[in-house]
Amino acid sequence: MQKLRGLTKALHCPTRWDIIDIIGRGEAKTKEIRQEIENRGYELSKPGLYYHLSELKDAGVIKVSGYVEEGRGAPEKKWKLAREKIEIDLVESGE
Repeated sequence: MQKLRGLTKALHCPTRWDIIDIIGRGEAKTKEIRQEIENRGYELSKPGLYYHLSELKDAGVIKVSGYVEEGRGAPEKKWKLAREKIEIDLVESGE
């Protein structure tokens, strides 16, 4: 049930479904995700985007797949899906 609660919390927001869609079966850099979110009509600050990415990451839906060095400062993260399918057992096994 804890797993279900975490997934429900992470997936309740349409913005997060858009992030999943943007990443798709490939990878996307943080800047690419933010740009595509804006192209879809959302106004989302950098901290707001990182909040959504963190929620999805904490639930095990996405993960960091690498880093891209772009000039000075912190490297940019690349994201990919941690899984393409979610399966939930409605009844706990006796194990």
